[in-house]
Amino acid sequence: MLGENHSIHHEFPDLHEKIDLLSREDPVFREQILEHDKLDKQIRGLEMRESPVADAQMETMKHQRLQLKDHIYQRLMRTD
Repeated sequence: MLGENHSIHHEFPDLHEKIDLLSREDPVFREQILEHDKLDKQIRGLEMRESPVADAQMETMKHQRLQLKDHIYQRLMRTD
């Protein structure tokens, strides 16, 4: 769906506490979240404004967002 929020806290609502804890303790993890959420915001902005961007560029951005989400999820699952 166009303009849908895919921020990390929105994607993993049951892991808010773990996300916040790791964000405070791990600067690399925090940077990945910031990068993911920034990219998500850019994608949503382009979708909502129907800004001209090539399909290939949009797909590349979405792929990058998905890769970041996967890395973040894997890190969340490694921590108990």
